[in-house]
Amino acid sequence: MADLANDIHAQVQDALQRQQPLAIQGSNSKSFYGNPCEAQVLEVSGHSGILHYEPAELVLTARAGTSLQTIHQCLHVHGQMLGFEPPAFGEQATLGGTIACNLSGPRRPYAGAARDFVLGCRIINGHGQIMQFGGEVMKNVAGYDVSRLMAGAMGTLGVLLDISIRVIPRPQQEFTIRKEVDTDKALQVIARWSQRPMPISAACHDGNHLYFRLSGNESALKSAHNKMGGDLVGEDGDMWVRLREHTHTFFDVDRPLWRLSVPPNTPMLAVDGKTFLDWGGAQRWLVSTSSADSIRRITTRAGGHATLYRNGPRQEDAFQPLPAPMLQIQQQLKQAFDPQHILNPGRMYKAL
Repeated sequence: MADLANDIHAQVQDALQRQQPLAIQGSNSKSFYGNPCEAQVLEVSGHSGILHYEPAELVLTARAGTSLQTIHQCLHVHGQMLGFEPPAFGEQATLGGTIACNLSGPRRPYAGAARDFVLGCRIINGHGQIMQFGGEVMKNVAGYDVSRLMAGAMGTLGVLLDISIRVIPRPQQEFTIRKEVDTDKALQVIARWSQRPMPISAACHDGNHLYFRLSGNESALKSAHNKMGGDLVGEDGDMWVRLREHTHTFFDVDRPLWRLSVPPNTPMLAVDGKTFLDWGGAQRWLVSTSSADSIRRITTRAGGHATLYRNGPRQEDAFQPLPAPMLQIQQQLKQAFDPQHILNPGRMYKAL
């Protein structure tokens, strides 16, 4: 696989010389996310394979084109998992695309986001240089953690080659409990139980029912269930998979889908459309045909921000416009890593 990394490197250097913008593409499972990028395709999915995995150290290093499915299978053998429970949105979804988009599933509020698990990475920057950041251990370092900067950068700062991530043990047991409550009551219940040492690993509300997933050993789960009450759904992992992968009936629409990020105890927002609460109320999926300005204005007033996730008008920015000081920081980062703007131009913000 070293030759393929060299080939990708050569393509970036050639594009740099010709000032030819590149659209980085792996399995293309996340092509809907972010702004469209009109550029020459740089195919990276073939750069795949697990490079190093040490179960005792809870660390795995893989090439960016390695499929999540391959990683899940490898970890499962050793009773481990990716703690941020990433959505795939496709059978061939890759580790690189997942980290570039910083996507996390229902476990995120209780275990951490994708970027929290990144220990190190190797990239090709917009200068055509191969650079290594971080490593394979958790440690205190001086300065900025550049490897985590790549999580959520949408490939605008570098082409991911290899990524080292921290993994976690799989819980001994999991089950789901359900309560029939309205949305306002659900937010109160989530807030109450989130303040106590309960083995909660996911919480959502579909408009009629509140669901908690409990993870841990059998005695801890039984104790928590006795205290929290609710109907035992059983090991309903499929429900959380449907939520994570957007195959739940809520997402079966062709109207614009928004992701609203707000403080978890925020009351329901006065926006038209239907809402599904995830991440214990901190992430709210909204299906709505209201204007982007209206949705973002209401969300901003609540202390959050809104992302046009899919099915939106192409003229709209996917990500909420940044305040001037934050945009300036982003522009400075882009200038440092990719001054000629050849890597995924406009994919994250049209100004970049």
